[in-house]
Amino acid sequence: MNKNTRLVYSSNPTLNQKCPKCQENITECVCVPEVEVSSYHFVAVLRIEKAGRGGKTVTVVDQLPKSEIFLRELCTELKKKCGAGGTYVMSGKEGVIEIQGDKRESIRGLLGKKGMKVKG
Repeated sequence: MNKNTRLVYSSNPTLNQKCPKCQENITECVCVPEVEVSSYHFVAVLRIEKAGRGGKTVTVVDQLPKSEIFLRELCTELKKKCGAGGTYVMSGKEGVIEIQGDKRESIRGLLGKKGMKVKG
């Protein structure tokens, strides 16, 4: 097929399958494949940051696998358990989760229950 054309109809069911992330046809999908987190061994690093946040304290969980689904689910769980706001960032080589306030003890306990190694 030419790159400037788009599949409109096909009786072949394998060509009509959609990508679950971008909803494009599988043949035209350009999504980055997700990394399997269970095969990736990591040590989460906890730290406190105040710089650039107007004096507000933020707990940062660094050196996590760069998998959007994993980061989104873990961030949501941490925010609910800590009762605070937060976000996840996929910059550089690793994923980072930021939780508002000094929540190191509760995050350390939660990650320990999930079987993850924690530093800091």
